[in-house]
Amino acid sequence: MRKLLLFLALLLASFGFAQPDNDSLCLSRAEFKLAELINAHRAGLKLPPIALSGNLMKVARTHIYDLAENSPQNNRCNLHSWSKKGSWKGCCYTGDNQSAECMWNKPRELTDYVGDGFEIAYYQSVDMSPESALEGWKSSKGHRQVIENMGVWKKVKWNAMGLAIEGEFAVVWFGKEEDDFQVVHLCLTED
Repeated sequence: MRKLLLFLALLLASFGFAQPDNDSLCLSRAEFKLAELINAHRAGLKLPPIALSGNLMKVARTHIYDLAENSPQNNRCNLHSWSKKGSWKGCCYTGDNQSAECMWNKPRELTDYVGDGFEIAYYQSVDMSPESALEGWKSSKGHRQVIENMGVWKKVKWNAMGLAIEGEFAVVWFGKEEDDFQVVHLCLTED
């Protein structure tokens, strides 16, 4: 627990509360809290924290916008789907994972991140909170395994994480490669 508190203090100190510049990214309080909750959950399992990635944050924000504004998800296409209404390649991600490359390629398609991206997404019919997002993922075996490095993810080391939480949606993008774009600030404009 002491290591977790030290990590969180260093995280706050390193991100600071200054206005972000062109080489940084601003997190909402909900996004910051979600990152904090995910890393606290991992710490409770003796897993290392995952560094926040500016590039994966951009992917997460782009996807949450697409989900909320363009609704690529439907009875056939799940929350990992992307519409054709943006500067990205659209796809219908189905339960058989036949469109997995669409997800894996999004970080390289949208940013300078060099590795694959692995997303977990959650929807609820009321506004999302960081706590309800994490609880939703923990109640799903497949999503929980990604967060906890279990099952097929057991030997994977997550070195980068980006996330977004907005309205009824929450998404987290994980990456194996470290990201040079790690400077992320807590937004000053929120209450």
